[in-house]
Amino acid sequence: LARETKNPLKKLLWISLGILFVGLGAIGVVIPGLPTTPFLILAAACFIRSSQRLYDWLIQNKTFGPYLKDYREGKGIPKKAKILAVSMIIIFVSYSVFFAIENLALKITVGVLGLIGLFYVLFRVPVGKN
Repeated sequence: LARETKNPLKKLLWISLGILFVGLGAIGVVIPGLPTTPFLILAAACFIRSSQRLYDWLIQNKTFGPYLKDYREGKGIPKKAKILAVSMIIIFVSYSVFFAIENLALKITVGVLGLIGLFYVLFRVPVGKN
């Protein structure tokens, strides 16, 4: 069951992040090279904190559900996808922090969120045999 936050602002933040990650995962389904599973795992983590309904939708979705099912069963993600996910996080977060964003608070926020995502993919997402 979802551990939904009671704070409406936090709930909105978790839902927004979840939708963003689902969008990135959806792009990864159709664009070769962009990983899908890490973004869907992050989306599921966001939804489990904000909305049981959205979490259930994601897990049971015909397109996205199988990626999450493989992850939950310990099958992990392909090594190539993990390497690509780590590379994309490093490239895009670095570009954003060092070149695209001028506001210091926003740079710090993006940098911290990028590091969280990076460490999550590196240390919590197993490499599968596929």
